[in-house]
Amino acid sequence: MVLPSSTAGASPRPPRTVLLTGATGFVGRQIHKALVRQGDRVRAVVRACTTARLGFPAQVIETPDLFAQDAAFWGQAAQGVDAVIHAAWIATPGLYLTSPANLDCVRGTLALAQGVAAARVPHLIGIGTCFEYALPGDHLTVDALLGPDTLYATAKLSTFQMLTAFFAGSEVNCETTFSWARLFYLHGEGEHPSRLVAHIKAKLAAGEVARLSAGTQVRDFLDVEVAGAMVAGIVESRQPGAINICSGVPVTVRQLAERTADALGRRDLLEFGSAPPRPGDPTAVVGVCNLAPAVR
Repeated sequence: MVLPSSTAGASPRPPRTVLLTGATGFVGRQIHKALVRQGDRVRAVVRACTTARLGFPAQVIETPDLFAQDAAFWGQAAQGVDAVIHAAWIATPGLYLTSPANLDCVRGTLALAQGVAAARVPHLIGIGTCFEYALPGDHLTVDALLGPDTLYATAKLSTFQMLTAFFAGSEVNCETTFSWARLFYLHGEGEHPSRLVAHIKAKLAAGEVARLSAGTQVRDFLDVEVAGAMVAGIVESRQPGAINICSGVPVTVRQLAERTADALGRRDLLEFGSAPPRPGDPTAVVGVCNLAPAVR
């Protein structure tokens, strides 16, 4: 795993301005934190009802629905920024994989890209997913076979492909660098209670048995804070194209569950094999990180 390089001892640079969507979300909040830590100013586009959930300093642009905005809105919002990180997307657990709202996210993202091009923003970073790959796979490079099997993953991959072609086209007449950060299996601060680590912690803290599958599935787990810093580092490196945001380390679900339980001293409350595996759950999803070091 390659992390953004340390800035210790680096010569000061003028702060950049980064427009960020999804800043109140699970991943976006960590990207916001990392941007502030590396000295960037954040311009956050958020729904009006979520402004109070911003955890870090930002210039705020409120909108009832950012995916309903047109290219003119985004062109104005992005005036004068050095980069745009688009982390907003439907992510409601239990719904996001099949929700028709994915189509709204695609339409809104294409409008954002048109606004970015019109404003001549130097860099656009979109957020993808490891589910864009044909799974299972235990050595997924960015050149691995693609084969999404949900609406969510298909929408993400289609957006990546369309924007790659859009920014490469001579008709766009701009020099925007387009990056696409594919996230693997994240856990950590702010995760939904239904996610694996949060579920185990809640059960064990209550003194209840955590009933799990056999836990043989191999995954590429990464703390969301590290993932946020990796995405923020792309602003520094200007690395184009697809980028795997992952650890590159294979870990079984059982191993992660045991580590989580050991931190609480309650491995005795783990019960493996009493819950069925999710239908279609791939046996292995492990990435190969190709993130370039941040450059100042």
